[in-house]
Amino acid sequence: MDDVSHHSSRMSAVQQFDVIVLGAGISGLVAASIFSAEGNRVVVVDEYDHVGGNHMDWSSAEGYTFDVGSLIFQDDSPLLRHFPELLEHYVPIKPSWGRLNPQGKITVYPISIRDDILGAGPIGVIRIFASVLYARIFCRRMANARDFARYWIGAYLLHRSGLGTYMRRFYGINAEEIDLDLARKRMLWIAEYASLINLLRRLLKRKGATGPKNRQMARPREGFGALYGAAVSRLESCGVVFKLSAEMRQLHKTVCGYELLLDGESLGGNRIVSTVPINVAERICGNGQTSALKTITLITLYFSFAGERGFPQAIIYNFSHEGSWKRLTVYSDFYGRVAEREYFAVEVIAGTVTSTEQAEADFRHHACANGLFRGDLKLEGSHVLTNAYPIYSKGAAQNAAQAIARLKSFGIESIGRQGGFNYQPTARVSTIDVETAIATP
Repeated sequence: MDDVSHHSSRMSAVQQFDVIVLGAGISGLVAASIFSAEGNRVVVVDEYDHVGGNHMDWSSAEGYTFDVGSLIFQDDSPLLRHFPELLEHYVPIKPSWGRLNPQGKITVYPISIRDDILGAGPIGVIRIFASVLYARIFCRRMANARDFARYWIGAYLLHRSGLGTYMRRFYGINAEEIDLDLARKRMLWIAEYASLINLLRRLLKRKGATGPKNRQMARPREGFGALYGAAVSRLESCGVVFKLSAEMRQLHKTVCGYELLLDGESLGGNRIVSTVPINVAERICGNGQTSALKTITLITLYFSFAGERGFPQAIIYNFSHEGSWKRLTVYSDFYGRVAEREYFAVEVIAGTVTSTEQAEADFRHHACANGLFRGDLKLEGSHVLTNAYPIYSKGAAQNAAQAIARLKSFGIESIGRQGGFNYQPTARVSTIDVETAIATP
């Protein structure tokens, strides 16, 4: 067989598409929606066996359904521009947020004027304002997240409120190691709270508050499958092909574009858009370089409970100086109890604790010490998720930018929370970021 015949035979064995999208999370789904609307033949590839990326749930035989993480949507989200079918599947909720502070009290999230400032007493209030004044005069140069927070609220309130501890618990590293640019993006609310003008505005607004104009929404009670199944149906009706549980072995260039080798088949495409972790994209393109970027491993514990609950809020953040857990979400507040039992999920960043057993023991001890649950607390299950979200240490953003540039030179457009190493707290932000990235030449 001559070279031309061999090449023609090889091309016929490869499924051809205009765009190959790596990752079937929200970023991948939105990218597929944009490209298919432009008339492209699109294939979405994911090593997971489900659509939705790290939006995962777990159901027990008893009828409990838990999420990995705490996920809330809005009915005015730009995600609905791409998938209006999702709206009818959402469950309207009225979530409330609280936090366990270092003094062992469930109070306002993210900071309470009454409990964190006035509750410190006359001497404590003086120390708080003296600390803020000192920071504004002598700590103007900022190099990390702790410097940023200290400048705005002072070192004393940073410790008293538990914010410094929570930053370490959330990001998986000490506040001194967290990238300053991320702090400015993620913790802008600190500057807003530290402004007396904004404080007065909030107090006045609170008196006549009517609540947010948009509705807060949760996934269907039966899980994310029912939600994202509607998105898949829309995309498939537009010709988009999904390849799930697909082991991505290698991506290489061809005379006609790119070829992605999976386990047992090959896909050809003119354009590659990646929303998977950067290290995964680096591995499959085989450019010989691996970034030193690190990601969070998230342990999620699933509990059911019967007894007396020590707080009314649906979502509680752990700002205390003890305990490894960072957030708990009471799903029975959204979907109702099962057999008269409440149920909730607890998120723990792997670090101080490294196993499900350690995480459970640590949470039980801390919950008991702070009166969070009095009664029958039963562990129903658990999940360990690697690559939950990036660790934004100092220098990580620059390393990520360099890795993304290397991938781009190869031909991979790396975008999204994982692919772009971006902080994306909501589906709204993920959608907008993908729309912007794809529209950018």
